[in-house]
Amino acid sequence: MNILMLSVGTRNKIVQYFKKELKNKGKVIATDCSELAPAIYEADKYYIVPRIDDKEYLNIILDICKKEMIDTVISLIDPELSLIAKNIEKFKEINVKPIISEYDKVELCFDKYLMYKFLKANNIKTAKSYIDKDEFYKDLENKKISFPVFVKPVKGSASINISKVTTKEQIETLFNQYNNLMIQEFMDGQEYGADVYIDMISQKIVSIFIKKKIKMRAGETDKSVSIKNEEIFNLIKNLVNKAKFKGVIDIDVFEVNGEYYISEVNPRFGGGYPHAYECGVNIPKYILNNIDKNEINNENIGNYEENIYMMKYNEIKITKRKEE
Repeated sequence: MNILMLSVGTRNKIVQYFKKELKNKGKVIATDCSELAPAIYEADKYYIVPRIDDKEYLNIILDICKKEMIDTVISLIDPELSLIAKNIEKFKEINVKPIISEYDKVELCFDKYLMYKFLKANNIKTAKSYIDKDEFYKDLENKKISFPVFVKPVKGSASINISKVTTKEQIETLFNQYNNLMIQEFMDGQEYGADVYIDMISQKIVSIFIKKKIKMRAGETDKSVSIKNEEIFNLIKNLVNKAKFKGVIDIDVFEVNGEYYISEVNPRFGGGYPHAYECGVNIPKYILNNIDKNEINNENIGNYEENIYMMKYNEIKITKRKEE
């Protein structure tokens, strides 16, 4: 059983967890476009590859799969997920099973306005969102929404180019400066993160782990505490059943005045997943069961201890680069 983990960057823990679960019964191969990506040195073997927008990138990844007899592929960054999902049949042709939802589901997650419309159509609470400034200004005048609001790219990740604004003038400046922006209601409440696994065979939810976010940094959870909440469990079940996701999903939820709202949905491992694993929510094991054993995982929602804290801290990796 060999796993190819793409664009690993600084996700050292994810690589470590898969190596631990494989227990020397297979290899973890890692890729990145930089020799200074620390997580590649956790893998059994690594490849330095071009950036994902290189025209030969996909062919290079497929060649690695053939050479290393890869069984499954997992990407850890947003832009690459669309590429993998769009070309999933090319992987299946060489007997590689990517852990990913279908292409249209991946695109649904990355287009925040499209996701907003999907959630509204399915009566799932979410933040009010606008791509039409005039529509926003009309609701502002009618007091259906108020400042502050967020202005963000319709497609984006890692909290890049997100601005909290308080005036029309700021909105006009941003819309004149950038294309493809949206306006989103500011959710003034407690944020939660959920790490979810949907079985690749049965397509049923296997596990949901909820963490209450205490501190964020660069769009990722820096400090959190494990909790259980039946309303959030049910909210996520409803979302997954209607969207038909598969594999690993990272979901952000806000609580405002006792109501729960879906904020973001990412079809990949979230940056805070190590909290779930250390609490016993073993998604790597579920993946290995699906791919290696062709085995359906039993539902295991909420089977973890509450009030367990995660605190990220800086670590370093030392290596000597080969002379070029």
